[in-house]
Amino acid sequence: MMFSIALIGADGAGKTTIARRLEHSFPLPVKYLYMGHNADSTNVSLPTSRLVESWKRRRKRPAVNDEVRAKGWIWASMRMLNQFAEESYRQLLSWYYRKQGWLVVYDRHYRFDFEYDSLRHRQRPFADRFHRWCLAQFYPKPDMVIYLDAPPETLYARKGEGTLSWLGERRRCFLEQARATAHFIQIDATQPLDGVYREVEQNILNYFRERTGTVPAA
Repeated sequence: MMFSIALIGADGAGKTTIARRLEHSFPLPVKYLYMGHNADSTNVSLPTSRLVESWKRRRKRPAVNDEVRAKGWIWASMRMLNQFAEESYRQLLSWYYRKQGWLVVYDRHYRFDFEYDSLRHRQRPFADRFHRWCLAQFYPKPDMVIYLDAPPETLYARKGEGTLSWLGERRRCFLEQARATAHFIQIDATQPLDGVYREVEQNILNYFRERTGTVPAA
């Protein structure tokens, strides 16, 4: 059975670009699998997720009353259940691909995007806290994690998304997760793209060699 690699990092770090390049250039057969909740970025999805996303975009938030609160709770519960179903579906796909001999490259990963911290997240809605706790407790970890690291200023200049403080917090969270994650590799994503790719490729080849004792043919 082949193994899985998660490319993680904030938006602008180059995860999708590197993952897609591995899919087409790596000397082993690679399956690309998006492991985030952005419906516009995913390459596989349950039909229910498309329906939920469509409904979310059309949904208007009326004045708050008891009926609206009840509907809001029902809506949050339905979204959470669909998230669990979607996350389970993609993990099952990953296992299937790996059993077929594919190296699976994750673009993002749920466990790292939705890290769980009972103190940091105590103000979040219950459904969100429960979702994060379940991912931390039960969702399978990737075999190898490659963190594409860059300062907040670089990421903001590339994508213009979020804020410098938020990007700095995400970076801190990723580095905290590194201490509790086996086979976690940190790569400087400020270098030219070819350099980032070479480092990613070499680290995956080294990991493959450690696991199998062989070197893939070029």
